[in-house]
Amino acid sequence: MPRHGRYFLEGQPLHVMQRGNNKGNIFFTHQDAVNFLKWLGEAADTHDLSVHAYVLMPNHIHLLASPGRPESVPRTMQTLGRRYVGHINGLHARTGTLWEGRYRAAVVDTDAYFFRCSRYIELNPVRAGLVKDPGSYPWSSYGANAQGASDPLVKQHTSYLGLNSSAAARAADYREMFREGLDEKTLKSIRDATNGNWALGDEAFKAHIAKLSGMRTEPRPRGRPKTLVEHAIKARGFLE
Repeated sequence: MPRHGRYFLEGQPLHVMQRGNNKGNIFFTHQDAVNFLKWLGEAADTHDLSVHAYVLMPNHIHLLASPGRPESVPRTMQTLGRRYVGHINGLHARTGTLWEGRYRAAVVDTDAYFFRCSRYIELNPVRAGLVKDPGSYPWSSYGANAQGASDPLVKQHTSYLGLNSSAAARAADYREMFREGLDEKTLKSIRDATNGNWALGDEAFKAHIAKLSGMRTEPRPRGRPKTLVEHAIKARGFLE
């Protein structure tokens, strides 16, 4: 079965996720993470990609980023991948792929899902049991977004800038969002959309993205397609 294609629309944020091969580690030392973030920043600057949120987990990464051009994400990930994988293979005397296939990407509705997605990303270490508080994890954008720390990789989205007029107040408003966890329905919607390369948003947003991209933005319903007769019967109220 052919894979569902990804779509990249100028200025529209995406949730990007990539795992290690066989769910194996992709970071082996402190310096690996330092190098990865440095090279990600350089590649993002070169290819006009704005990173708003990120987390580096031992065996996978998440990004919330806006492409300045349709090719920004694929070129950034390609540039970063070649440099980082070559470095890891040379350093650890290994060969072959580091990644489990290609990265996944879901276009994100800024109105409904931007902050849910950034919280999903920055709470990854908490859900994984690595830390109790997202501020204790050194390899995420939480410090920049919620604590006002300097992070050259993070470019603030207009949704974040709209939280408040001052940087301190924006960080406080953002921290406040973390008082409530993400419910299971939200977690599932983010995971399903990202793993399937679908749009993450309501039906109106999905229809809008489908019109712009010319592609499906959600999976087809499972099961046998209904016949015209079945559709007609259902329309008259005879079927549930």
